[in-house]
Amino acid sequence: MNNKMLRCIATILGPLVLMLLAASCSSDSKAALTKAEVTLDPNLYTVEHADLFKLATVETLELPSTLNANGSVTADINNTIHVTSQGSGRVVELKVRLGDFVKKGQLLLTIRSTDLAGAFSDYQKAVADERLAQKAFERAQLLYSRGALAEKDLQQAEDTEEKAQVDVRTAEQHVRILGGDPAHPGSLIELRAPVSGTIVEQNISGFEGIKSLDNTPNLFTIADLTQVWVLCDVYENDLGEVHLGDTAEIRLNAYAGKLYRGKVADISRVLDPTTRSAKVRIVLPNHDASLRPGMFAVATFRSQKTQSRIVAPSTAIMRLQDKDWVFRKDGPQQFRRVEVHLLRENPDGMEQVQDGLIAGQQIVNNALEFSSAVAEQAK
Repeated sequence: MNNKMLRCIATILGPLVLMLLAASCSSDSKAALTKAEVTLDPNLYTVEHADLFKLATVETLELPSTLNANGSVTADINNTIHVTSQGSGRVVELKVRLGDFVKKGQLLLTIRSTDLAGAFSDYQKAVADERLAQKAFERAQLLYSRGALAEKDLQQAEDTEEKAQVDVRTAEQHVRILGGDPAHPGSLIELRAPVSGTIVEQNISGFEGIKSLDNTPNLFTIADLTQVWVLCDVYENDLGEVHLGDTAEIRLNAYAGKLYRGKVADISRVLDPTTRSAKVRIVLPNHDASLRPGMFAVATFRSQKTQSRIVAPSTAIMRLQDKDWVFRKDGPQQFRRVEVHLLRENPDGMEQVQDGLIAGQQIVNNALEFSSAVAEQAK
């Protein structure tokens, strides 16, 4: 092929080659640009079959404000009796133990008491003195009726008799207070249960000495556990969300899955200076005696007023790197991973969202399934 013909071919093909080279460079630039956008926005995902993933719509619901607080089961103070002995002495027989159920009037323990022995002695002396005073008064009446005794002497004898009767009644009452029976003198105090209930505290053992009432703690504490309290610590910052009469749901570690319901009966007006919290009391019935003092409890308070809350399905939220995420639909085949901040979980499987979403947006219903699919596609 001569030089003239080569020049003609170059003249014809030159522009076409330049156009092909330019198109090739343009295509490479677009590919590079697309790759750069994916790298700079790692939260944007494009999937080929978006219709395979079920979507959920973010909603707004009117919900009561809720608050969780830790607490414990305690006996109702109004139905709790501290049992003490009015007289000192030494225990000779112990009939009950901690945790026993006792009936009203049941014998708890027997004490040999010098106080009771002294009270019986005073009572018997008072009875003897009263008998002597009565005889003297009767004799004075007889002499006065025959004119052999002055009226003032009769009045003196009557006054002595009345004072002797007062001494007898006082000594008898002292014996009864100590737990004795004036008709059966002795030195043994039989301490009996003043009410029916469960012994929740015991501070005495067999053959132990009991001091006077001022120097010894209560021997037993008996509580009627047919009704108990749950006392919760609510911090100062959360007190505005708890009100008298609010509904409370109680969950116990001892009975997982069982829910108890009560109402707020009292909110302490004094804060604990150490924890900056107030005691909130919830009253619960306990007819089956399943609630025992000391059990750990978690209370969920629900206010009587409602507030608008953004909610999303719990399955649509994924926990990753100590943050909560959802996949929001941004286009026909595009989804954006969005961080959300949660308030709390509802019993119906919905999560209350504080921010990150607005009502009406569509998100992937199963975040874990979507994340796994995207990771598989990237391989």
